[in-house]
Amino acid sequence: MAETIATSHNGHDVSYLDYQGKHKGILGWVLSTDHKRIGILYMIAILSFFMVGVTLGVLMRLELLTPQGTIVGPQAYNEFFTVHGIIMIFFVVIPVIPAVFGNFFLPIMLGAKDVAFPRLNLLSWYLYIIGVALILLSLVLPGGAADTGWTFYIPYSVRTGTNMVFTLTAVFILGFSSIITGLNFLTTIHRMRAPGMGWFKMPLFSWALYATSWIQVIVTPIIGITLLMVVVERVFHVGIFDPTLGGDPVLFQHMFWMYSHPAVYIIILPAMGVISEIIPVFSQRTIFGYKFIAYSSIGIAVFGSLVWAHHMFAAGMANSAEFIFSLLTFLVAIPSAIKVFNWTATLYKGSIKLEPPLLYALAFIFLFSIGGLTGIIQGALNVDIYITHTYFIVGHIHYVVFGGTGFGLFAALHYWLPKMFGRMYNKKVAKVGFWVTFIGFNILYFPFFILGWLGMPRRSYHYLPEYQVYHVISTIGSWILVIGLLIMFLNLLLSLINGKKVTEANIWGGETLEWTVATPPPVENFEEIPQMIEGPYEYKQNELAVEEEVK
Repeated sequence: MAETIATSHNGHDVSYLDYQGKHKGILGWVLSTDHKRIGILYMIAILSFFMVGVTLGVLMRLELLTPQGTIVGPQAYNEFFTVHGIIMIFFVVIPVIPAVFGNFFLPIMLGAKDVAFPRLNLLSWYLYIIGVALILLSLVLPGGAADTGWTFYIPYSVRTGTNMVFTLTAVFILGFSSIITGLNFLTTIHRMRAPGMGWFKMPLFSWALYATSWIQVIVTPIIGITLLMVVVERVFHVGIFDPTLGGDPVLFQHMFWMYSHPAVYIIILPAMGVISEIIPVFSQRTIFGYKFIAYSSIGIAVFGSLVWAHHMFAAGMANSAEFIFSLLTFLVAIPSAIKVFNWTATLYKGSIKLEPPLLYALAFIFLFSIGGLTGIIQGALNVDIYITHTYFIVGHIHYVVFGGTGFGLFAALHYWLPKMFGRMYNKKVAKVGFWVTFIGFNILYFPFFILGWLGMPRRSYHYLPEYQVYHVISTIGSWILVIGLLIMFLNLLLSLINGKKVTEANIWGGETLEWTVATPPPVENFEEIPQMIEGPYEYKQNELAVEEEVK
């Protein structure tokens, strides 16, 4: 375990859950600048919207149960998949792991008492809530919800009569929340690491958040400017993107994907950081290739920001540009493959404890590998032209985003929730929930690859009868997935109410600093800032090196 100079919690032994400060009750939470309480506020909001997004997804599957539609008309269906995409991408998977677990654990992992800018941290949560409120407002105002898809492609987003201005403004505000969080984490990592904690003594989750924060700060302004220009175009009819006014719709695609492909790595990198923490703990081994995993996070951030135009092979571009972006698409797979190799190497000959967090971590590796390999298929120019705008793309993004970040989130919940609240969930029920969720996920989404290969267009309200069998299988899978999610979330929720109390600091045998503080963590994390004597990973690596020399 990472060694620290012994610290006492005298006067600092009140948990953040029980602390009574200047404000009481709900105000003690919504006005708190404690990074742990802000993380919990994010968790409540994001998981609530996750369930809304899941509900919309199930309604879409019900609609597609028959070739001629089932429950709603075409306009409602367009609104369903648009709001589903906006909620899942902008409300859930982009912010969830950094905003919840990054906020809660990054300062503790670094040996700090809080993030660098606590008030800005609270402001980021308020901006998130304001953005969410605007989206909700757009649903009830005359005109109805946006119907363009979450990509807001031109000319749809300048021609539709729905409440696009509210929707675009909401995503613009959410971008500010993301930028503030990224700046806060970067400053915290650079300036607030405990004495003796060099760069290569940081936990790998911190490395993942570091790479993610740079992407957030650099590329998020691009989407903000782009969506703001669409608002200007709708209100003042300026010819920026609208071809009828002399604008260029392909320019919108370039600007949108300059953000939205790096956003895939904002989504997946924190989940990879979670997996890098869980694998060594439950294999009871030092992580294999610590520096390679750390550097690969930076590599993913760099290469992932250069490959945006592979979303646009069908839009038309120069042959040389298509070749370059195809090549970069293949190259970006290398850092991700390094991570998968090091995770599996860590598991090799380990003393594996098959606890619920590890089950979700293993599922992440399996599902993300499918998502990554199908992404490489799209990097091949001739194949991409065929499968672009088919269900193959829908299957790919769900295996990456839900199979990746979603299962990374579930792994993090089962790993850290007992530490956050001091209550343990029922492990047997958790394992049942895992298997039902995992099976339902694959029954739901794997048929999408077959549908896409057969030519089924995405976002179609009606379809040819020969596709129905795959839609029926997929819809049944959605029911199984929802049952698994309900088992999982009810088990976690009941554990917070009457689960077995956890008092020991190190629940799982982890090596990073969050396992050296009380459970639940105290208000200020540490009475005195700890001093690292040996890093959380290098300490055991040195022991192994000595053993090898003796042999």
